[in-house]
Amino acid sequence: MAVEIGSRGKNVVALGGGHGLYATLSALKILTRNITAVVTVADDGGSSGRLRKEYDILPPGDLRMALSALCDDSDWGQTWRDVLQYRFHSEGDLDGHALGNLLITGLWDLLDDAVVGLDWVGKLLNIRGRVLPMAAVPITIRAFVEGNDGAPQALVGQVAVAKSHAKILELAIDPIDPPAQSEAIAAIDAADWVIFGPGSWYTSVIPHLLVPRLRDAVCETRARRALVLNLTPDGETEQMSHADHVYSFLQHAPNLALDVIVVDGESVDDWHELQQAAHVCGAEILARNVADDQKPGVHDALNLARAFREMFVRM
Repeated sequence: MAVEIGSRGKNVVALGGGHGLYATLSALKILTRNITAVVTVADDGGSSGRLRKEYDILPPGDLRMALSALCDDSDWGQTWRDVLQYRFHSEGDLDGHALGNLLITGLWDLLDDAVVGLDWVGKLLNIRGRVLPMAAVPITIRAFVEGNDGAPQALVGQVAVAKSHAKILELAIDPIDPPAQSEAIAAIDAADWVIFGPGSWYTSVIPHLLVPRLRDAVCETRARRALVLNLTPDGETEQMSHADHVYSFLQHAPNLALDVIVVDGESVDDWHELQQAAHVCGAEILARNVADDQKPGVHDALNLARAFREMFVRM
């Protein structure tokens, strides 16, 4: 049975990574405490990449960001959020490491269980919800992009794909069938809503659809499904319209129907094509002001929360 707004709120699963998922979670925690973040585990750069390589673990950075987003607004929550996000600057080996990444890595080493370790960090931060990896093992993104001469070029790794600024022709992950995190599957099965995006399209959003068991769970759940589109193109989608984003999403999950596509009305310049794409996947377009007036290209948590509240009530 769905939980009604006003008690503890809707039961929502949000899938993504990085700053895009941070925006969605920051909005959702205004509306509900029943939040599960299912986070990409493909990062291979920066502090996360170094720890992943050195300890052969899931990259902790996107998981840390999700935990930070779900901190409550008390002094305790906000202080620990800042501690988790603190990044060292030095001439030594600690330079560039986020303290939260080191904390998560230490807990994983002590407890030998990724989910239990994340739950302990969640307790420390008094977060509103739960943070889970999308897969039980780290994944590597592989892509074919359009080279300067028009011929396909192979790229390996999240950083390489994100920085290519090239048209992505095909995306895959290694291993091709990683074990989905069982707790994430259970959360999707029990959800009222499943929300994808916004975020780096091919390295934070689409990878969830490439984990077969996770994709099947999203297709089979009774939950309603929403897709939040980016405000502006990023380095992975410079040549893509809003409609192209929807079609690329469906390309990787042809059997996945959507109920709502959330978009900032002022950012859309391909309305007819977007309406056609929405029709293909059975979705209603919810066009609202969800941007931060002070930070172009960034979603505002309060505005996005208003859109989510309307979405939850209307459907």
